[in-house]
Amino acid sequence: MSYKPHQLQSGASTRAMLRQLRETMAKSGRGDDRLRRITRLIATNMVAEVCSLYMLNPSDELVLIANEGLNPNAPELARLHLGQGLVGRIAQTGEPINTDQAQSTPGFQFVPGIGEEIYQSFLGAPIVRQGHVLGVLVVQNKARRIYDQDEVDALELVAMVIAEMADAGALFTEREAPSISRRGPVLLNGASGAEGVAMGGAVLHEPKILLANPIAEDVATERSRLSEAMRQLRGEVDRLVAEERLDEMVDGDADDEHRDVLQTYRLFAHDSGWLRRLEAAVDSGLSAEAAVEHVQNETQRRLERTADPYLRERLSDLDDLANRLLRTLLGLAPPTPEDLPENAILVARNLGPGELLDYARGRLRGLALEEGSSGGHAAIVARALNIPLAIGLRGLIDRVETGDPMIVDGDVGRVLVRPESSVVSAYRETIALKAQLAEQYRAIRDLPAETRDGARVRLEMNAGLLTDMPSLSDSGAEGVGLYRTELQYLINDRAPRREAQTRLYQRVFDAAGEAPVTFRTLDMGGDKRLPFLKGEAEENPALGWRAIRIALDRPLLFRMQLQSLTRAAAGRKLRVMFPMIATASEFYRARDLLLQEVERLDKQGRTPPTSIEVGAMLETPALAFAPDRFFEVADFISVGGNDLFQFFFAADRGNQRVRSRYDPLSTSFVNLLDHIVTRCRAAGVRLSFCGEMAARPVDAIALAALGFKTLSVRPAAIGPVKTALRTIELKNAVEAIAEAREEGAESVRPHLRAYYDREMRLAAAAHEARQDQSGPPRRALAPDTDAHSEASD
Repeated sequence: MSYKPHQLQSGASTRAMLRQLRETMAKSGRGDDRLRRITRLIATNMVAEVCSLYMLNPSDELVLIANEGLNPNAPELARLHLGQGLVGRIAQTGEPINTDQAQSTPGFQFVPGIGEEIYQSFLGAPIVRQGHVLGVLVVQNKARRIYDQDEVDALELVAMVIAEMADAGALFTEREAPSISRRGPVLLNGASGAEGVAMGGAVLHEPKILLANPIAEDVATERSRLSEAMRQLRGEVDRLVAEERLDEMVDGDADDEHRDVLQTYRLFAHDSGWLRRLEAAVDSGLSAEAAVEHVQNETQRRLERTADPYLRERLSDLDDLANRLLRTLLGLAPPTPEDLPENAILVARNLGPGELLDYARGRLRGLALEEGSSGGHAAIVARALNIPLAIGLRGLIDRVETGDPMIVDGDVGRVLVRPESSVVSAYRETIALKAQLAEQYRAIRDLPAETRDGARVRLEMNAGLLTDMPSLSDSGAEGVGLYRTELQYLINDRAPRREAQTRLYQRVFDAAGEAPVTFRTLDMGGDKRLPFLKGEAEENPALGWRAIRIALDRPLLFRMQLQSLTRAAAGRKLRVMFPMIATASEFYRARDLLLQEVERLDKQGRTPPTSIEVGAMLETPALAFAPDRFFEVADFISVGGNDLFQFFFAADRGNQRVRSRYDPLSTSFVNLLDHIVTRCRAAGVRLSFCGEMAARPVDAIALAALGFKTLSVRPAAIGPVKTALRTIELKNAVEAIAEAREEGAESVRPHLRAYYDREMRLAAAAHEARQDQSGPPRRALAPDTDAHSEASD
């Protein structure tokens, strides 16, 4: 008859184990002794022959820091990577593993010398804190059996308590456990979201809440605290919904989907199942705060597994409710943008455009996100506000504390936390050199972008927010070549009303003065999802329902914007272009709708624009081969380089693996651009180029050499591009491109770069000669970076 160990009973036994754990933590002594007492206590209460505690170190290795029942020297032997062995799988997936045949379970890895080969039964739970796995807690037995659900729940509760203690520094000190310390310098590489370099102190968008005591001293008291906090939370949510209904009655603007979102949020707050799970966690021995975190972790794990995009999006609602409940229990006020210190580096998992705008009031220097994409809302706003941004920084929040010195290198998508002094000095020099360059650009701000042989290129700027408009004069831009109207939509939970849009566009006209402004109608969908617009999940949204396709399918939304633009342009020149045009018929339909709204102004007795120019963004290769009539009807064409490039090479610009694989100056893409220039020249239609390619000096020179007379770039790029154009002779650039094409080169970049470098060396030598004659020498700086990463048009 096989031995069957006694199983842990639920309720009282779990509470007793947690009380003993609290008493163990309260005892003085060395950290390693405390850890051994903890594993011995867990093994005894779980009737297990082995208990092992693994923690992640800065290299993402799982280090066995304490155990009961294995080889005493096991900590020196057991180090596992994420995904390696059963322990590594638990840390990688955040899911427990429960098996009665450990060595036959897929992924099992034998670790010589630690003595676990004789144990058949295995139960492991992730040690999770605020969604981040910190380690793994394991119990094992020789006899084969599946641990019951009460035991799984008990181990997960203990793992959560250990996570709280580890985060609060109660388990060990850095001196006692240097192998798992995460307080040294950290370098994380992600991707660039917005260029620039920033230095400052870390500020967490969602500050970590440290729980002083995750174990309940009195269950009845904790239940009462939880009930009162839940009552307050539900009252707050009810008031939020009631205020929204009042706004609708006053403004007469009911938005069904926005109301649905709020009602769903309210349903979550009043969910009796959520309250039952919280109460059950308290009954097991957790404090009210620890119960909230425990249930939050469980919910995150469950929803992250679902394939339903709607449910996954609701995870943020549940997280927000849980965080509100935690703050209520602890009596904490929610963080506000006004709390930002000087030179703040904001750290977040992800961030909405509205939240970023709230923060960006003068003190925000840089932004670092664990998630995000180069075409996401936060990246678009960060570029518009000239805030350096690094994205895709896996594990960032787990490695940062509020106040930590940080460097955000948005040029390459890198973040340095608690950097060494030598690294700080190097970046300070980089920032100083950028400041010196900026001074040089200011000196030529009012000069034309004219090459040495007299070729003029018009440099306009991209904008999307009213706060961008002062850059029109500061940068020396000759107009706004692209005003992204969708940003007003992205930062709101519902579609802005016609009057609000009209006021905004009027203020843009006022800010621009006599300078022309080209308004791009809504470029939504794809990587710019509107919170109030329902749409099905698409496998390839960049090629799906977006931009002009949505506008033509939702004519009421489109007409409202066209009405706002035509009303705002009363007595002024109106220039409008439509995005993502693939066929001439799409352009004709959109153009007719705009002209109908202009005719309606006359019937209503309103003042119409003094003139109207209607153009199209050429972002699809198909439009380059449209009938001649399209080029004759359009008043102007603006090549949207970022989308055109990704569609031409079938390379998703949001995919970090492929977005830099192809060169915008490849001969094939240059040939396409040459074809577009030829067709526009034949039709006599004005042509411009808008996109990141135009913001890089060497690429801008190539565009000018191909025949683009107008370039539209972000304001910060106007100085470098103007400097580069004023340095070269365009005829030599034309010859360099022709030579590369004649040789059959795959890219014209090497030939053009060689010519540009020669000109820059000559310019630097001339600059130094002038400095020798006039005063102390100053370094002449080249304005170019030759990286060709793609961002959002």
